[in-house]
Amino acid sequence: MATTRERLHAILDELPDDMLDAVEAAIIDLTEPPYRPLSEAPDDDEPLTEEDLEAIREGREEHARGETIPHDVAMREIGL
Repeated sequence: MATTRERLHAILDELPDDMLDAVEAAIIDLTEPPYRPLSEAPDDDEPLTEEDLEAIREGREEHARGETIPHDVAMREIGL
């Protein structure tokens, strides 16, 4: 059974060259400071605006109507 590191190497070997810069940037974002696990992230101290609340309401309504796209599907559609 392959390790996670081996699977990641295999995935990188299969990526087209034009995606390597984006993948490198994503990996750097995950590994360089100021990266912190979400459990250590500070609480958001900004209050929600009326505009924020409206956007949340709209998103929930779209989801309830089945108009949203699952994350994994969206990532495949943009090639990630």
